[in-house]
Amino acid sequence: MTKTSTTSTPELQGKRILLGVTGGVAAYKAAVLLRDLQTRGAIVQVVMTSAAQQFVGAATFQALSGEEVYTDAWDTRIPNVMPHIELSRRADLVLIAPATADFMAKIANGLCDDLLSTLCIASNKSVAMAPAMNHEMWSHPATQRNVKTLAEDGTTLIGPASGDQACGETGLGRMLEPFDIAEAVTGLLTPKRLIGRRVVLTAGPTFERIDPVRGITNLSSGKMGFELARAMSMAGADVELIAGPSHQLTPQGVKRINVNTALQMHRAVMAACEARPDVFVGVAAVADWRVSNASDRKIKKTSKQRTPTLTFEENPDILSEVAALPSPPYCVGFAAESQDLLENATAKRLRKNIPLLIANIGPATFGLDDNQLILIDEHGHRSTSVQSKRALAADLVKEIAQRLPRAAGFELNMLSSYTDSTELD
Repeated sequence: MTKTSTTSTPELQGKRILLGVTGGVAAYKAAVLLRDLQTRGAIVQVVMTSAAQQFVGAATFQALSGEEVYTDAWDTRIPNVMPHIELSRRADLVLIAPATADFMAKIANGLCDDLLSTLCIASNKSVAMAPAMNHEMWSHPATQRNVKTLAEDGTTLIGPASGDQACGETGLGRMLEPFDIAEAVTGLLTPKRLIGRRVVLTAGPTFERIDPVRGITNLSSGKMGFELARAMSMAGADVELIAGPSHQLTPQGVKRINVNTALQMHRAVMAACEARPDVFVGVAAVADWRVSNASDRKIKKTSKQRTPTLTFEENPDILSEVAALPSPPYCVGFAAESQDLLENATAKRLRKNIPLLIANIGPATFGLDDNQLILIDEHGHRSTSVQSKRALAADLVKEIAQRLPRAAGFELNMLSSYTDSTELD
């Protein structure tokens, strides 16, 4: 594959988020959250309550956002003096972070006595809140009644978390970290192409034991598989990720099962497939062979001992077995090749009898953030541009979603209208 410059559109490119900041000590985290949302491409406009300004000044948010900050329901910068209407109409999402117990009570009971509360009630867009308060305040029956009312009214609650609190106490009520809130916001604004679908996915390498301290593995970091699990979860799927040894963080909303060996991965996948998933994606770099004469003790190096000889036996072909099930899920395979990529990957798709195979030059991209893929099906192949693995995962979700049956016996195949040289936009 010829590699060109990386082209990736930020996930929230062009999205406008109205960030409401209320009067809690966690208001300082809202500044970090704002920057994270901007990094993802969002345009962030800040509205503050008077109490919030006791913790962080409006100038801070204006400098960080590059947008005007609003604090007054009678702000004359809005020509019709209706900021509660105008600001809410511009936004794709209203996000309150931190959301205090007082503010949540206001919205739950329809009270509008300042710009932010009036804006939330007047908004015709989705509203999300990241609660932040003392653990006793969070667990109080009045707060829990308000939480229930907010959820019934369609407000999305992001958090809270449990941990150390500014008051010195510990418990549930702490605001989620900015990264976790930004992840949740990204999910809220992601099209739900896989809503109601169940996905089983493998990622990472396997580790085949030689003795208690040594083994055979490969260079796969698991990045592509974890990014795809994240993208599928954000698209609404119920995702079960079966992961070999990897330091990647588990994406929000994803059920993760850790395994080491190919045999363990095989057992976990086949057990997961008993629940009849809609999609199976084999991204993991599974060892083709395992050591059949592995030692129960560390193999010692001594002057009298000859170099040990290892013998191997073949591991199960997980993807082929899933594809051969009586009612198989839609199967997607991955192929990492060091040479003759297209020829080897095409042969692999046919051999495993799967509808779609994703090919890449494995050793050149293991552990890196960017990649370029070739999508191969019965109609031919086409290449992506060089993109981040996160962007590629989002593109693959679109591809897979369009290929799933919309009705019994119906499949939309996106490659049928493309020639072999067509590239993904």
